[in-house]
Amino acid sequence: MTKYLVLYWSTQSARDRMAQATPEETKAGMDAWMRWAREAGSAVVDLGSPLGPLKGRGSEEGANQISGFSVLQAESDEALDAVLADHPHLSFGGTILALEFLPVPGM
Repeated sequence: MTKYLVLYWSTQSARDRMAQATPEETKAGMDAWMRWAREAGSAVVDLGSPLGPLKGRGSEEGANQISGFSVLQAESDEALDAVLADHPHLSFGGTILALEFLPVPGM
């Protein structure tokens, strides 16, 4: 089973998105995430967390940024694609990036 770091990329920070959401939108969003997580089942290693705004050299206010992460596992890239196909992050125009964990040499 291969593990993946999954990054949720968007044009708006998670903090701003959450601050602008109504309680009903927040509940609907969390319900969608929990439904997805239940359906993904054992593919979810760590559901992750929203992340604060991107900081660092070269980052620009309002630029696309990583708004959250998860750690998932799947038998193949195709299996991971199937798990992510109906992910709620995609429903509002976000992008999902996945990076495979590679073995650490000598460990």
